Amino acid sequence: MRFLTTVLVDTILFMAISGFFPANFYVASVEIAVIAAFVLAVLNWLVRPVITILSLPINVLTLGLFTLVINGLMLEMTASIVGSGFRFSSFWMAMLVAVLMSLVSAIIAEYFHKL
Repeated sequence: MRFLTTVLVDTILFMAISGFFPANFYVASVEIAVIAAFVLAVLNWLVRPVITILSLPINVLTLGLFTLVINGLMLEMTASIVGSGFRFSSFWMAMLVAVLMSLVSAIIAEYFHKL
């Protein structure tokens, strides 16, 4: 159930954030947003733990801020897998989207935790 909730929230966030930054973050349709959210969830489940462990020394040195780079990398990997219907203008835009998604997801999770 948590997997489907994550995919749904990420889909909505992809569509909303692409509306705010249409020149820098492109999502072709809702279907592409659902596919991208599914791919991101799978990458976060399979690839992210490996990258996190391998980058542990630099993550400790940066006091956890390197996690933002890992989030941006996951979004860039998602964009390369999904294709031309889901793309970022730069890696910095992917990192900005990752930060926004993290903040909004934390707010949503906190809201539903209190219910």
